[in-house]
Amino acid sequence: MATSDSPSGVAVTFLGSGDAFGSGGRLQTCMLLSSHAGRLLIDCGASSLVAIKRAGLDPNAIDAILLSHLHGDHFGGIPFLILEGQFSRRERPLLIAGPPGLEARIRAAQEVFFPGSSGTPQRFDIRFLELSPETPVATGAAMVTSYPVEHASGAPSYALRVALDGRTVAYSGDTAWTDTLLRAADRADLFIAEAYYYDKRVPFHLDHATLLAHRAAFTCRRLILTHMSADMLVHQAEAAWECAHDGLKVVL
Repeated sequence: MATSDSPSGVAVTFLGSGDAFGSGGRLQTCMLLSSHAGRLLIDCGASSLVAIKRAGLDPNAIDAILLSHLHGDHFGGIPFLILEGQFSRRERPLLIAGPPGLEARIRAAQEVFFPGSSGTPQRFDIRFLELSPETPVATGAAMVTSYPVEHASGAPSYALRVALDGRTVAYSGDTAWTDTLLRAADRADLFIAEAYYYDKRVPFHLDHATLLAHRAAFTCRRLILTHMSADMLVHQAEAAWECAHDGLKVVL
């Protein structure tokens, strides 16, 4: 749904650019895509409601949440967002899309954080949508395509490609290198890539050195690094691409 303060083009705001451990004092992964067509989040880490309010945004203006995978630093903010909507008398429907099993995982998290909340009738409609790999699906104003990646999370993990208002934003999620990322980011206006370490390779995560080794294969127009550990934060000045920080806003 359009909003009166929606930007011209598509704005991408890094509400949270940190890793699971808050390295550098950063909030956990949460990115806002805004346009005249609507507003959606890509991932919603546990600190996301704080990030949204710190940015002066209305949580109830968010139309959809797209999840790359089901780790707490990527979806753990949803129980808080739902409870906020309940107490603030949200009326706008909320779509939550992501890997298979997302509804069960979110409802379980609600019960852990706020017992009894998962069964409380909501004042607003919540729709859960499971994404199938490489199958474009409409999520409100956006068209979303998920791509399987390599990250153990108890459910499939995805890179996401989001087409909104004539722009395309791709996101690696958390993953070891896989050529699937090249398809997800193909000719995207922006590719947001994890760079957990600078040159150290660990299972299920990307590092700057690996991304650099594949630099010539990327066809995206712009690439921004995020989800950086303390090790990568030390090396930001040496990075081959822009590095995200909490509050960074780019307009495509």
